[in-house]
Amino acid sequence: MSKKLLVDIRPFDVSTTKINESISENNGKLIVKGVLQRAESKNQNGRVYPREVLLKEVGKYLEHQVTERRALGELDHPESSVVNLNNASHNIVEMHWDGDDLLGTVEVLSTPAGNILKELFKSGIKLGISSRGLGSVEPMKEADGEDAVEVQPDFELIAFDFVSNPSTHGAFMRPVNEGVEQPKAETKIESIINSIMRG
Repeated sequence: MSKKLLVDIRPFDVSTTKINESISENNGKLIVKGVLQRAESKNQNGRVYPREVLLKEVGKYLEHQVTERRALGELDHPESSVVNLNNASHNIVEMHWDGDDLLGTVEVLSTPAGNILKELFKSGIKLGISSRGLGSVEPMKEADGEDAVEVQPDFELIAFDFVSNPSTHGAFMRPVNEGVEQPKAETKIESIINSIMRG
């Protein structure tokens, strides 16, 4: 079976309070924590990642990327099996398991894409975290009889990217001020990007 690019998005929940605390405690640098991936549970794309498949790949990723400070990710959704350094926005500095949840600590970089990511976080924009990898899938039935596809042992983890992909239901942060009317996300994102580009 041939490998294809597998991309799966989930919410990355960080409150603006925690974001502001991180910036003040780390001399202006933003460090965020959240769930990067989940094993043994069907995601929005109908895929299930077996725990042993993720354990193996996360172990390799920790050894070869995280410990060598090159666990880079991009801002937005590249359709590539390599990380483009021009678009690197963050670096995973730590990962660990809590049950079937893979938790991670992410350092937002002072790159052009990282500065955009930092401003999006500070503005309360809803973001998702996307795992990117190469692998094959096989059809399976869940315990409740539902159809799903299972990611196979040939899976290779490439990166975790921050995205705002509206096609994936439920893969976003909730605004912190639910009762306050928010401007449209597109308008807010455009103004943030424009202000960063103007310096």
